[in-house]
Amino acid sequence: MKKVSLSDSGPKVSEAIYGFWRWQDEGSETYRKIESTVRLCLDLGINTFDHADIYGDSTVETSFGKVMRQNNLKREDLVLFSKCGIRRSTDGKFLVYDTSRANIHKSIDASLKRLQTDYLDIVMLHHSDLLADPEETAMALAEVVNSGKALHIGVANFSVFQHQLLASYLRKPIVTNHIELSLMNTSAISDGRIDFIKQNFSKPLAWSPLAGGRIKEGTDSKAQSIREKLAEIGDKHQANPEQIAVAWLLRLGTLPIIGSTLEGRIRNAASATGIHLSYEEWYELYHLSK
Repeated sequence: MKKVSLSDSGPKVSEAIYGFWRWQDEGSETYRKIESTVRLCLDLGINTFDHADIYGDSTVETSFGKVMRQNNLKREDLVLFSKCGIRRSTDGKFLVYDTSRANIHKSIDASLKRLQTDYLDIVMLHHSDLLADPEETAMALAEVVNSGKALHIGVANFSVFQHQLLASYLRKPIVTNHIELSLMNTSAISDGRIDFIKQNFSKPLAWSPLAGGRIKEGTDSKAQSIREKLAEIGDKHQANPEQIAVAWLLRLGTLPIIGSTLEGRIRNAASATGIHLSYEEWYELYHLSK
């Protein structure tokens, strides 16, 4: 799998990225499963991994760090993202979006310790904080980069205006926005997020590229019609519907974040990078998606 520049100033990443957002804490099993998944990804050419401080109640980063150390993986061969800015309320009953300076520094320091690394390739804000002082948030991110704890800044789930607001307070560029995008959810195209990210010479990261399995298993009429068309186009490319669904994202210039824990789906997404859809194929699927 080839490596591509995430932006004009960001890191080079694998065309497909593996993300751990679906993972839950399973005790000692977490380590074993992450080790197996990481080995599979590396065999497929995927060297870029997306984390967050809250994934699996923070256990995923801990297990990943142990996998790196115990398998003697070279840090320079990997590209690591981690997100901060979401924490649980004191009573643990709901989530709080907190991009205050104190919380950003606390979160990043904890992630680095769990991952057993000195730096992140990208530190991302996980969600826009409606109560944030954007100047304070930007200053904290700049401090993280200037200290060497992260090389680049990114965001996740930001609207165009939220993206613009934060960028206006930063001297360093935001290298990507991590957004939900699939044939079942194309709102990022219609609301301008895709265009804005590209305007800033960046590639969007698309999470839930298979709509949480709905593209393969959904019983509603939209899912069924899209799946039938994916199968028809797939026959022309000797590919299955999952591969074509991911190839549709790649044709748009987005990079898919694979979230499945199933080996077959990981392989499907990775192999989709070799499929190039025609204009007619891409737009036929797009019209169905709407």
